Amino acid sequence: MRVEVTRAVLAALRAEARAAHPFECCGLLMGEGETVTRAVPCANVAANPVRHFEIDPATLIAAHRAERGGGARVVGYYHSHPSGPAEPSATDRASAAYDGRVWAIVAGETVALWRDAAAGFEPLSCTAIDG
Repeated sequence: MRVEVTRAVLAALRAEARAAHPFECCGLLMGEGETVTRAVPCANVAANPVRHFEIDPATLIAAHRAERGGGARVVGYYHSHPSGPAEPSATDRASAAYDGRVWAIVAGETVALWRDAAAGFEPLSCTAIDG
């Protein structure tokens, strides 16, 4: 499956990961269908943000409420791996919701997309688009 992500979102994810280093950054991927048009940075409230991420629950709840009210769709989530590859870690797998949402993982300049599927994470193709 192919997901479209605006070049601006990809650049923002890379910049946020650089700025957060050595901590993990995290946030929401917003858009429509399989197209990500906006990244919403969120506070990482994990007890150990060097090795883990946890999106601020209040921000997450507000985004889902806004979506139900006709706002932008929460396509998925993103976070960085400051010292690991752009693929789901054992911790990511353990915390997966198996809800079909997209996860973007940033490692250095690499942004990899994954589907949080019922059988585990599946790699996704990414097409950078203008927007």
